[in-house]
Formats: sequence, structure tokens, C-alpha cells
Amino acid sequence: MFSTAFKPSTDIQTDQPQLVPLSWTLDHFRTAIDSDGFWLFWRNSLLLTVGAVLLALVVALAASFAVARMRWRGRRAFLVLIFAAQMAPWESLIIPIYIMYRDADLLDRLPALTLIYFMITLPFTIVVLRNFLATVPEELEEAAQVDGCTRPAAFRRVVFPLLAPGLMATSLFGFITAWNEFAYANFLIIKDQDSRTLPVWLTSFQNTFGTDWGATMAASSLFALPALLIFLLLQRQVTSGFASGAVKA
Repeated sequence: MFSTAFKPSTDIQTDQPQLVPLSWTLDHFRTAIDSDGFWLFWRNSLLLTVGAVLLALVVALAASFAVARMRWRGRRAFLVLIFAAQMAPWESLIIPIYIMYRDADLLDRLPALTLIYFMITLPFTIVVLRNFLATVPEELEEAAQVDGCTRPAAFRRVVFPLLAPGLMATSLFGFITAWNEFAYANFLIIKDQDSRTLPVWLTSFQNTFGTDWGATMAASSLFALPALLIFLLLQRQVTSGFASGAVKA
């Protein structure tokens, strides 16, 4: 993808392709950046993704604490439902969600699409944070309570800082999932073209005359950069977060 983005158009569709371009050009990146709505769709995707991830973290943190630290009737059934929601293919719900959104007049609304992304990322976030929280000894909270902290204060001051790797891991997964989502953004944003997201915008380089592969690859490269950069910056925290979260199930 990155290699093709830098190739001249004459070198892209050739019977002797080269992995490393023989000549380089930035024309495809200029075409992608100068296309209508690039920065608008970039903002839409960023707002949707960040909003969904933050909302999922807040709800999942409370849910995972209730599951990992408290004993209440229906806890196991709740976990089973969470795992079932994680395994369910979200694409199978497009039609009923579309009908509900149409009847509720929620089509072409970015906040409504954020709610979908939140629901998609929430089950995985709860599972990982619950497993990670289970590895933190309860004695740490009890010691803080003996020293005078309330239970919420003990969680905020003692447990929450230890959850940083788990929060990083789940945030990255949620970011990639929401950032790459195409189906719901394509079906729920119909009339208001200014509310489209970057995955839908990528299809604009296809027309009846063919596909502009150079611009498509350049746009895809720009689209992939945020997730790639975030992963590289948080690589250590993400690795330790997934490893720690998998210790207990």
C-alpha cells in the first residue's frame, strides 16, 4: 500500500511490478488531501472514535469493577452475555438497527453513530479490564481503606494507576475497531454527506471509469497512519496490558 502510494500512475499497473518504486511521486497524496471533504471526514472519524472509546472506557471500568470485585446474583449470567455479545457478528444487526434508527429519526447523525461504535467496543473492553482487574490484589484496596480511604478513593488512588496498561490496550483496540468501521457508517449516513467518515470517503476514488489506485493507496496510507503511530507509541503498555489481562479468566 505505501509503496504503491509513491509510485507514478504508469508504474502501478504494469506487467513487471516492483515492490520498491523505481521513481517516486507525491502526486497521489496531493490528490487525496485536496479532494473534497478530506479534513472534514478526518474530523468526523476522530470525533466518533475518541468519543466511543472514552465512553466505553468509563462504562467498562465500572462494569469490570462490579464483576471482578463484587459478588451479586446474576454475575455469571452477565459474563456469559458479555462473551456472547463479543462473539456476535455486528454486521448481522445492520438491518434491525437501521430500522430502529430510521423510526427514531437518528439517521445521518454523528452522535447516533458514536453510540453504535460504543456498543461494538464495549464487550471486549469489559472482558479485558475485568481480567486485568482480577490480577490486582484486593489487599491493596483493603490496606488503603485501613489507612482511612473510602472504597472509591482506594480504587482511584491505588487500583486505577495500576490499570494503565490495561486501559492502553483496550483503548487501542477500541480505537482501531471504531476507526476502521465501514458498514454502519455507510448505511446510517445516507443523505448528509458532510457526516461521512474516512472509511466511506475512501470509496470516492472509485467511479464508472475505474479506480484511481494511486490516490486510493495514498488515502489508505494516510488513513492507517493514526492507528499505526498510536500503536508504536503505546507498544510496551499494550503488550503488558494484554499479557496481564490474559492471566486470569
